Amino acid sequence: MEESLALYAYIKKQFGEKDVDVRTYSPLTLAFIGDGVFDLIVRAYVVGRGNRAAHLLHKEKSTIVKAAAQARMADMLYDSFTPKEQEIYRRGKNAKPANIAKNASLTDYHKATGLEALCGYLFLTDETARLIELVRLGVELLGQ
Repeated sequence: MEESLALYAYIKKQFGEKDVDVRTYSPLTLAFIGDGVFDLIVRAYVVGRGNRAAHLLHKEKSTIVKAAAQARMADMLYDSFTPKEQEIYRRGKNAKPANIAKNASLTDYHKATGLEALCGYLFLTDETARLIELVRLGVELLGQ
């Protein structure tokens, strides 16, 4: 039986990728992967709440994944971030993206990017338990 690996470690192994120092990644690279990871975690949470039509699942997921909700979540979670997590969040929040979401304020978009950067960092460093803990707490704080 193959050893149990964290998801990112397993992906790297299967694709023959080399280890890279995640600290060298730009905050927007962290946000890029963090966006997908955050979306996947929320999708799993929504599906776990019961089998429904796909459009209803999407609607519920979208209330959590949109920039305004992520910005509120980041504000509520910030004090529970470790100092390192606060640093990663601030780097992501202060990054200058090439594009801005058309359905979000600039402030919300920056905060959402910070949260996604933190999610990306936690994923890439295989801190899956902490990543899930923060998203779960954030979903609870949003009242979802």
